[in-house]
Amino acid sequence: MRLHTRIVATTLVLTCAAALSTQLALGKKKDAKPASQMDEHKRAQHALSRLTFGARPGDIDHVMAIGVDKWIDQQLHPEKIDDGAMQARLAPLRTLKMDTHELVENFPPPQMIKAVAEGKQKMPSDPERKAVYQAQLARYEARKDKKEQAASNTTPATGNAAAAPDTMTDEQRDQKRQDRMEMEQKSEALLDMSPDERIKEIAKLSPEEQRMLTNALKNRGDEITEGMNPKQREMLMAVNNPQQVVTNELAQGKLIRAIYSERQLEEVMTDFWFNHFNVFNGKGVDRYLLTSYERDVIRPHAMGKFEDLLVATAKSPAMLFYLDNWLSVGPDSDAANGIRREQPYWGRRQRFPRPPRPQQAKGKRANGLNENYGRELMELHTLGVNGGYTQKDVTEAARVFTGWTLKEPRKGGDFQFEERMHEPGDKVVMGHHIKSNGEREGLDLLHFLAHNPATAKFVSTKLAMRFVADDPPPALVDRMTQTFLKKNGDIREVLRTMLDSPEFWAPEAYRAKVKTPLEFVASAVRATGAEVTDATPLARQLQTMGMPLYGMQPPTGYSMKADAWVNSSALLGRMNFSLALAAGKLKGVQADPARLLPANDVSADPPEVLNDLESTLLAGDISKQTHDTIAARLQDPTIAQRKLDDASRTPNSAMIEGLLLGSPEFQRR
Repeated sequence: MRLHTRIVATTLVLTCAAALSTQLALGKKKDAKPASQMDEHKRAQHALSRLTFGARPGDIDHVMAIGVDKWIDQQLHPEKIDDGAMQARLAPLRTLKMDTHELVENFPPPQMIKAVAEGKQKMPSDPERKAVYQAQLARYEARKDKKEQAASNTTPATGNAAAAPDTMTDEQRDQKRQDRMEMEQKSEALLDMSPDERIKEIAKLSPEEQRMLTNALKNRGDEITEGMNPKQREMLMAVNNPQQVVTNELAQGKLIRAIYSERQLEEVMTDFWFNHFNVFNGKGVDRYLLTSYERDVIRPHAMGKFEDLLVATAKSPAMLFYLDNWLSVGPDSDAANGIRREQPYWGRRQRFPRPPRPQQAKGKRANGLNENYGRELMELHTLGVNGGYTQKDVTEAARVFTGWTLKEPRKGGDFQFEERMHEPGDKVVMGHHIKSNGEREGLDLLHFLAHNPATAKFVSTKLAMRFVADDPPPALVDRMTQTFLKKNGDIREVLRTMLDSPEFWAPEAYRAKVKTPLEFVASAVRATGAEVTDATPLARQLQTMGMPLYGMQPPTGYSMKADAWVNSSALLGRMNFSLALAAGKLKGVQADPARLLPANDVSADPPEVLNDLESTLLAGDISKQTHDTIAARLQDPTIAQRKLDDASRTPNSAMIEGLLLGSPEFQRR
């Protein structure tokens, strides 16, 4: 049966690739109907596909019942929508409500562990937190010993944990075997304890014993955590990897919001702005800063004034750390002490020539002007690559933002302005004269850029690209730009102009945008009505598809255009995910295709099931080629039913559902 499924899946992938490639070549979907003839049902479907992460079962009927325009107005005012059910789902993810200082203290990074090892930081008294610190200290000391041994080219003579397998004595091997057997027995005893007793006993174990316990229960993680509260579960994860707890819960939170939030447009816009003001979670302390960045900087401003969002990102510890502006020192500032070297831009390929790298002593940082933020501020955040600025403007902008730094960033410190680091004197950016005025200089420049016509057009173009077309109609962009300028960058009003436009509702815009991996995964889960108890497997799927959450290293963010995501390999990955989701093979995600079928249809013939699922998942919008490709394979009894000896010939609705989720039509929104 797997072979037959693979044949159908491969055929669908080739069909999908051909269909999407044709769409890209044509540039738009042809339709003879004028824009005014999009009926209300199609308008509801279109609104849901563009303003949410995908329609759920019953969503189209709900939108039509209250009216498409009224539903859109509700989504434009998310503060009026009750989202309590989604918040309840987020409750177990405790890190999402912690400030950065709390995250660092509860889930210590390597720098914190080093400080404890050197006596610069106290060990926590709480037994559970103490266990986390002790485990990390043991690893720290082991790494330190290994480096020292490598430096002296010596091998320890004793100690089971330190000795390499090929240098162990028979006595050491016997001892290790005995320790392993004892831990296996202890692990069985732990499983019989109550959750509170279990966590207390685990906290008492030495770091080496905790490591052995992890190995003994490698495939029984659910059993050891059964009945534990969120804090206890986090402690167990943190013993192995504290930072992973923070990044894992952040990714889970994003997916849960995308799948379950009633404030769908707010979540779509939060994702849009995070991508616009991208920060990479793989850079040092940003692993801890991103939780606050998305929660306190991006989401609250997603529908507000662009200038407020721009200022919030500029002062964000996450952005200051990511683009190194917290290290930028004015060449003539008090802090420079005569050092006049400029720190170059070491990011992606850029428009301007890269200056020569300054010579510096080994292990020391080059103190000087850093242009990273000044460049990205204009190229990616505001004006756009053709926004009319020069290399001199980039340098002047960098001088403006010297002194915008962080207070103890590795301990979760906030933004602060440091006068000693700031470059004195007036500056001129794009002909705009900025008087010497400390921190106010940066606010002056941000105000100038936020109200610049080039910024209005650049931001409007990106919004139209996200919601309307990869190459948005110039007339629409112009109207959105004018609204941006007239309404002082009011994002909600710019969206309203777009949503009131004939271009947004044009038939050729219907299902013309290809979903990114995030949009595809979230929409597939929403369309099936699957129950997500653990979103981690979904996050792993996104990594496999080339879109790890918070994992885009360059400041450009992920592409919103189809050509970045349409290729046979990527589409095969989507098909594999679709089949696994529908078959219930993703741990923590329970899907039941029967819930999408009429009560009397679960035992119907495969063609009937196919027709019903096409209606439910695709609103009946499926090409003859896709339908025929799937229908032709349903004649095979090994695919048409779950069991060959099943007299009722129950259709394999999971496989049919999976193939439809991987179809060309479901890839588009």
